[in-house]
Amino acid sequence: MKDGSISGLSEAEAKEFHSIFMTSFFLFVAIAVVAHILAWMWRPWLPGPGGYRAALESIQHVASVSMSCLT
Repeated sequence: MKDGSISGLSEAEAKEFHSIFMTSFFLFVAIAVVAHILAWMWRPWLPGPGGYRAALESIQHVASVSMSCLT
């Protein structure tokens, strides 16, 4: 550690690593945000105006229609 770096990287190497790390971090966050938006559009995890009861009734309706198609 003649230059005082704990990681053993030179300043240029550390800057390059930091730039790659930050780019990949922002890419990961962007993908996660898109995935959360798509999941919210598919099935919201907070109840709508009818509350959880309305969501449960629609799930029961879909299940009964699906079961009637199978039999």
